[in-house]
Amino acid sequence: MFDTFIDPLTNQGVGVAFTDRLGGVSQGSLSSLNLGRSDLDELPNLRANMASVRRAAGFTRIAAVHQVHGTNVHLTDGDGRDWSADAWIGDEALGANQLPVADAIVSTIRGLALMVRVADCVPVALADQDRGVIACAHAGRVGLLSGVLPATVAAMRDLGAQRLTAWIGPHICGACYEVPTQMASEAAAQIPECASVTTWKTPAIDLGAGVVAQLKELNVTVHRVDPCTLSTPSLFSHRGDGSGAGRQVGMVWLPN
Repeated sequence: MFDTFIDPLTNQGVGVAFTDRLGGVSQGSLSSLNLGRSDLDELPNLRANMASVRRAAGFTRIAAVHQVHGTNVHLTDGDGRDWSADAWIGDEALGANQLPVADAIVSTIRGLALMVRVADCVPVALADQDRGVIACAHAGRVGLLSGVLPATVAAMRDLGAQRLTAWIGPHICGACYEVPTQMASEAAAQIPECASVTTWKTPAIDLGAGVVAQLKELNVTVHRVDPCTLSTPSLFSHRGDGSGAGRQVGMVWLPN
């Protein structure tokens, strides 16, 4: 169920988790702990999968956003949604519970976990334990290069955050993320640390290294708990599973 689980009792009051694809009820390419793709999965499966995660992690409410590979940051404080229900799913069938469009989510609310969904992109959990400000960001190639992480850090500091720590979760690694030569060159020109080659010696992008570089430039302490999604069978991978890939999630929370 969890590729990484950091108990808030051992982490200065901040919980961090990155799920894997095991221990759920979804079928086929979504097997088994799919926590996204409501366009392909059945809502009862999504509800059952998230209920299992909630029980295991020890929280009841979880907030999410509709991710579009952009730089918008959503502040949950004052959002008004009943996050204890199905608002995190964001399916059209849920009507009024449509998710806010953003690729990062920031909060100071205790007992509310923040979540981003990924299959090869980088999930980043952030926190200022002393100030009680947390965030979760979805940093794929487009979002990373467009500045979703600086936007997230800025939003946290607007809420009083000062000493920030980040945890980088599972994503496709620089030795596997093959891209066209021009795309690799453009990424490296913007963030030199992104430069990479695959194990078969073709152009690649190292998203994890790029994330670390940006965060360190923003004076954020970084912890990496990030196996490669493509080469790890227990993780969903868009490149490995194709268009029918399920989603694992990155989460961060402040317990009540």
